This record gives sequence, structure tokens and C-alpha cells, in this order.
Amino acid sequence: MGRSNTPILDEATKAYLETGYKKGLTPSFCIRCHIILLKSENRNSTEVARILNITETTVNSWTNKFNKSGIKGLESKEGRGRKPLLDKKKDAEAVLSAVKEYRQRVATAKAEFEEQGGQKTSHKMFVRFLKALTEDISE
Repeated sequence: MGRSNTPILDEATKAYLETGYKKGLTPSFCIRCHIILLKSENRNSTEVARILNITETTVNSWTNKFNKSGIKGLESKEGRGRKPLLDKKKDAEAVLSAVKEYRQRVATAKAEFEEQGGQKTSHKMFVRFLKALTEDISE
């Protein structure tokens, strides 16, 4: 039998983990909360892995992170995932000036932005970035 890394939860932590499991912002955080809740019921890692269809190593890894860092250990760290191609601070002014010049023609505004900045973007990405800028303005 291996070492026991069963987390001991107080009522407040258990309630937070249950809320995180049911209403977490990301699916990965929900699964991590579920891992800790199942482990706190004195289940072994093999059983938890089988229930969640993940590996024992994953169960043990997240349990150890929780035991060391608490709930903060279950959150994803900054810098994960693909970096955005357009930056709000750097590219916002150029995009907005191109759109002001060609108000009703997004494709023309995109072409103007690419010509000014030398940075290629897809039509969808340009529109998505423009929507994000207008959401920031309207708030």
C-alpha cells in the first residue's frame, strides 16, 4: 500500500470545492475540485482515476498540489495557452484608426491595418478583436 495523501477538508473548504466542482469557470478547475472531493472521502487514487477516467498520476499530482498550496494550487497558472496575436495595448489604436477611416468596410479596414502594421490576421480574428475593443469601450 502506498503513502496516504488524503486531504482533510474543513467545512468552508469543502463548500468552496463543491461550488467549484458544480459552477467552476473552467472544466479543468471543476475536475480538479472533483478529484479533491473524492480523495477527501478516503478513496484511493486508482478508484478516483477510474471514476473520472484519468490517470492515477494526475490524481496524485493534483492532490499533492492541493495539500501544498490549498485551493490556489488547483487554479491554472498564468501564461498557459496560445498567446494572442493582437494586443489591446499595442494594436488598439491602429485598429481603431483603420476602422474609423473605413467604417462600413471591415475587410478594407483589415487590409489597411495589415498594410500599416505589417501584421497579417484572419478576418475572423480581426472582427473578434474589434468586438473586444468595443466591449471595453462600452463598459
